[in-house]
Amino acid sequence: MPELAGEQLLKTAARAIDRRDAEILLAACWGKSRSLLLVADDAVPAEVANRFEQLWRQRANGVPVAYLLGRREFWSLDFAVTSAVLVPRPETELLVQRVLDLVPGPDADVADLGTGSGAIAIALAHERPLWRITGTDASEAALDVARANGVRLVGCRVEWAHGDWYVALGNRRFDALASNPPYIAADDPVLTGDSLAHEPRRALTPEGDGFGALATLINGAPGHLKPGGWLALEHGATQGESLRSLLVARGFTHVTSHRDLAGHERVTEGKLAP
Repeated sequence: MPELAGEQLLKTAARAIDRRDAEILLAACWGKSRSLLLVADDAVPAEVANRFEQLWRQRANGVPVAYLLGRREFWSLDFAVTSAVLVPRPETELLVQRVLDLVPGPDADVADLGTGSGAIAIALAHERPLWRITGTDASEAALDVARANGVRLVGCRVEWAHGDWYVALGNRRFDALASNPPYIAADDPVLTGDSLAHEPRRALTPEGDGFGALATLINGAPGHLKPGGWLALEHGATQGESLRSLLVARGFTHVTSHRDLAGHERVTEGKLAP
């Protein structure tokens, strides 16, 4: 392939994928920042152009940019990601913020259940160096990704445990439990759409109506929280009301849902009675 101007390559790719995604991919292939890419008029080396075409064609087939580049920013931290984990999303930063607000003290035991890439656990460890944080997952492949992210971003300040939900915690109790569990209904067409088709299904849906993992987390939380401890859950935009009812029925107080930047109820929390 002869050398071409970057803008010409971007216009070609933008016929098939989002222009912003094309810019991110070309910048990564070329080893330039996106801002520098936009003002540069240098010819793109042939090997860069070839690699860029390979990537934008995969993106056109629905592969997330994060998987193509092997990384994703979350909480201003650079996380490595693979197809073994969900791509961390901006909405989940609300869950991190809620845990930080609910447990203001410098000393606390906190668990992130179903940690995936480790995004929630590591973001909390980054903000609260003295907290004792545990990240769990039923997938060993996901834990491998989380461990590597943890070592690179916060050293050894997160403990990682393998197991399905509370099985991984044994008899331990915590000041707060947080989770972004699978919550999409099995028959939701979004699962087969381009936006999610390449991400691990078990991290997206518990099958059935989408409430299975959320109900498990709520029902098991009293056995793993200290008196007055908090449970905070990310969930789907239409699930807040049902989750509030489940939390109240399980004996939680101060039950509240919080909206994401799009205005959707995204995180629901409750406090275990002292």
